[in-house]
Amino acid sequence: MIIVTNKIKMKLGFAEKMASSFTRPGTLQKMNGFVKVEVLITQNLSEYDELNVNMYWMTMEDFIQWKNSDAFKEAHAKPANSGQESPILESEIIISEVASTLESNS
Repeated sequence: MIIVTNKIKMKLGFAEKMASSFTRPGTLQKMNGFVKVEVLITQNLSEYDELNVNMYWMTMEDFIQWKNSDAFKEAHAKPANSGQESPILESEIIISEVASTLESNS
């Protein structure tokens, strides 16, 4: 399994507003190899907000299929004539392979 993390630095006050936009039900849930998405808000920052959007995939190939899909393009398209400046300051993609896990016994 792999985790693709989009580490997003954004203007103050936008993390809470934007977090749910990454977990809306849709086509992503029907993609082969998709496991889940979780959105984390970094705490104790004062100059900017930061989201870590973790996407869990069974294989790297599954993620690549998503990234090359029309559904991906639609999900990342900017609304036409939105007239609003993006709150995103920068982002970084980090790809990790799950090497070991421990879960609760209960």
